Amino acid sequence: MDILIAVAVLGGLGVVFGLVLAGAAKVFHVETDPRLEKLNECLPGANCGGCGYPGCGGYAQAVLEGKAAIGLCASGGDECARNMAQIMGVKAEKVSHKVALVRCSGYRGVDENGKITGAKMKGEYEGLQGCHAAAKVAGRGPLICKFGCLGFGSCITACKYDAIHMVDGVAKVDEEKCVGCMQCAAQCPRNLIVPVEYNRRVVIACASKAKGAVTIRGCSSGCIGCGLCEKICERGAIHVEQNLAYIDYDKCNSCGLCATVCPKHLIADNKKMEHSEE
Repeated sequence: MDILIAVAVLGGLGVVFGLVLAGAAKVFHVETDPRLEKLNECLPGANCGGCGYPGCGGYAQAVLEGKAAIGLCASGGDECARNMAQIMGVKAEKVSHKVALVRCSGYRGVDENGKITGAKMKGEYEGLQGCHAAAKVAGRGPLICKFGCLGFGSCITACKYDAIHMVDGVAKVDEEKCVGCMQCAAQCPRNLIVPVEYNRRVVIACASKAKGAVTIRGCSSGCIGCGLCEKICERGAIHVEQNLAYIDYDKCNSCGLCATVCPKHLIADNKKMEHSEE
């Protein structure tokens, strides 16, 4: 008898609590805009944060609320932007295709005369194997150049698209795989990785602001701030500031003249490089 009473009491409590929860669900129910789910379906789900929002869900919510522009998802590209624009009933804008650039050309090797080329090492590094750890050791890492790629691959670990690899001690981006999410940049303690337009022709892959003589001591490939590129540019698209050349892509017409006069062959001419590979 006692067992039956206990079962009845528990059953009654279950019914009461169920009714309370059902009532609470109706009282506190919040209508969800069906477009939110559709926007989320358009996005790749990489949650890379390249759009500036905390994951794809955060970006979709911001678009729905009119707080974010359509077309910020580099991973999704133009197709994603078109689908989102259709859902929101607005005109789709073309997504600017950007890729990551590692501003370092200190690829380490040996020339035909047996001379070491690229970034020079202070000595054999035996510390923790990680870019952040190496950057914190006395003297700012194993390289003589305090601006160059440390070469431990923290950026590689961060890339979800297998778009960045180590080549002769320097991280190099595969632009055909890169979606421009810039997760790699967040892992670089020297801030070497920056976004650039995919279709630009010339780049300056160096971040050294040291004086020319100092740069030469640490790397055979670094920018020495000679200014020859600045002098030959007819559009005023390239300037030397703090011993380092910078390109203003709003003015640059990709003529490639700057690349022809660089004594360090530092300014990469993409079209020339593609031609030489064919």
